[in-house]
Amino acid sequence: MNRENRWHARAACPRSLALRPLCAFLATLPLLAGAQERALDAVNVTAPRSATQPLGASAADAASLQAGRAWDSDTAQLLRNLPGVSLVGAGGVSSLPSVQGLSDDRLRIQVDGMDLVSSCANHMNPPLSYIDPARVGSVRLFAGITPVSVGGDSIGATIQVESAPPEFAEPGQARLLKGELGGYYRSNGNASGARASATYATEQMSLRYDGAAAQSDNYKAARAFKAAGPAASNKPAQWLGGDEVGSSSYKTRNHALTYALRDATQLVEMRLGVQDIPYQNFPNQRMDMTRNDSQQLNLRYQGQFDWGQLQARAYHERTRHGMNFGSDKQFWYGAANNVPGMPMDTEGKTTGVQLRGEIPLSARDTLRVGGEAQNYRLDDWWLPSGGGMAPDTFWNIRDGRRDRLDLFAEWEARWSPQWLTQAGLRASRVRTDSGPVQGYNSGYAMEAQAFNARDRQRSDNNLDFTALARYTASANASYEFGFAHKSRTPNLYERYAWSTGGMAMRMVNMAGDGNGYVGNPDLKPEVANTLSATADWHDASGERWGIKFTPYLSYVDNYIDAERCSGAGTMSACTAANRTATQGFVYLRFANQDARLYGMDLSGFADLGQAGAWGRWQLGGAVSYVQGKNRSTGDGLYNTMPLNARLALTQRQGGFTASAEWLLVAAKTRTSQVRNEVSTPGYGLLNLRASYAWQQVRLDVGVDNLLNRMYYHPQGGAYLGQGMTMAGTAVPWGVSVPGMGRSLSVGLTVKF
Repeated sequence: MNRENRWHARAACPRSLALRPLCAFLATLPLLAGAQERALDAVNVTAPRSATQPLGASAADAASLQAGRAWDSDTAQLLRNLPGVSLVGAGGVSSLPSVQGLSDDRLRIQVDGMDLVSSCANHMNPPLSYIDPARVGSVRLFAGITPVSVGGDSIGATIQVESAPPEFAEPGQARLLKGELGGYYRSNGNASGARASATYATEQMSLRYDGAAAQSDNYKAARAFKAAGPAASNKPAQWLGGDEVGSSSYKTRNHALTYALRDATQLVEMRLGVQDIPYQNFPNQRMDMTRNDSQQLNLRYQGQFDWGQLQARAYHERTRHGMNFGSDKQFWYGAANNVPGMPMDTEGKTTGVQLRGEIPLSARDTLRVGGEAQNYRLDDWWLPSGGGMAPDTFWNIRDGRRDRLDLFAEWEARWSPQWLTQAGLRASRVRTDSGPVQGYNSGYAMEAQAFNARDRQRSDNNLDFTALARYTASANASYEFGFAHKSRTPNLYERYAWSTGGMAMRMVNMAGDGNGYVGNPDLKPEVANTLSATADWHDASGERWGIKFTPYLSYVDNYIDAERCSGAGTMSACTAANRTATQGFVYLRFANQDARLYGMDLSGFADLGQAGAWGRWQLGGAVSYVQGKNRSTGDGLYNTMPLNARLALTQRQGGFTASAEWLLVAAKTRTSQVRNEVSTPGYGLLNLRASYAWQQVRLDVGVDNLLNRMYYHPQGGAYLGQGMTMAGTAVPWGVSVPGMGRSLSVGLTVKF
């Protein structure tokens, strides 16, 4: 950095004492590794798509992201148009992406490069719930074969969601000042949201604020799916209609601040995030979220040197999470209605560092090397409330620890204009542990003592290997194919949830199926061996037509499935009747078994051309199919999506865009019998959307489920949205969560 550039970096620093050390750090960065003066374009995250899409990756297009931001409160919804992706139902801001039959912790989900961890026995706060859709600048998916440089501690896809990159003033421009205001309303559920962003920047400094808030009442299905009446027997005033989906309301607030400094070759960025969810109710869980407070600190450095590119990141996230019974679930229990609810509290802390280098060895070869370390701490405790939930605090997870250390190396070679290959190796050591626990009272003593007496520390040495190749046959066709060997260590709930008491087991449920689960300290890591290929046919420009076809096959050893539990003690729900029940909610133990998944994703588009004054038309769509089988038992894998398709017709004329979308889903008939999973019928939905963009204003309108079809999403889970949900059999079994009926939406965005 020359003397003039160093002066500009100092001049860009604010007077804040807290940020001056960051500026001083920037001024000394060029001394590292003999940095040379090169254009910052090499580290600009807004580089052309051809330069940013590596092997195995696909990305959500800008139009889909813009449309999704118009009135979505759930960031996972931004992935719904990507082939192979479906969404597992949860709360209004907490859907779980499922990719080619795998979801939740089997996927690596990164938010602004952070590997966030769900700190909840019901996984009510998954990683994507920590970023509002309004903040999202890009979404990238690595499905099937995931390079080791972006994979790790997962056996499925990698999803990378990034905020909008920092913006700087153009050369010679004194400053950049811009902002955006937006809001939306959705009729079904009386949902509304508002967002705001503002940016102030010079050539070397960028400061941005993002804020968003959203809330919704319960939504309604297309028709009655249950009897109308009070939400619970002791809540006569809380009346739910037969078509009202209880416990589907929510309220959420998010704030983020981004501060970045750059010179010609380097970028330093700091992101601060704060989340406040006063409540988020869950129609497929026995409990509701009564608080979720999160604070995030995320530091990133990126620099271009004469030897290549260096990236570094350090982050810390803290979550305080609470559960109890929301407005639609019975709150008072006991013979005299004198037991007030069931408070459950969780605190999770995640700290991580990442270091990665990309080194061009020659015109043909590129080497990527790096390391990661993550420390996760979890406490999960339930305060006494009376009756059988007293007099002591119940410790579900106490002093839980999950520490991971990874090293990887990846070699990419451009052998010719037609052939590109990539091979990588990642070694990972994961150590988990849990402290001593206790139950509410002496009834839990036998199991607690047995758990405390055993050695609970586990250390897993995992190895990942991937090999990918791309052959570009012509300007109209390319082919990718590869193999991946991937591993995932169990999460803390899978290993250390310890009680077989019926109530305690019902509170540990990451599946939304109404069943109860207990952990297994002897679980081994899952190991998946996957073969996948992609054929990509398109016109020479890639803009007139295109077809992609991806078949895949995966064998998973030690797949963490479930088996009917067995146990002893006065509180145990693991009875002989539980082991043979073919209907009703049951009690299960996490268990290693072997599984197989196979399927295909087909997607395509065609530009239909200009139709005079009617504008330009395009037809697009996707078809996905996955079949999952437990090879140890012959059972179906839980919560897999049946055959489904999406077809969209889009019209564009100037600033006007309109689309008609058909969603088709086949009946779900292959289910998990060990869980007594319920089948769902097939359905078809029609959605209409339109937008008009002026220079500074954009208006979005839409109608979802135009024909008001009654349907049950195959991954929506069991309906537990009202009544005496703490009791095992008081909630009717066999009722799935219905989808939303007809809904009109309008959104407005103003830029300045």
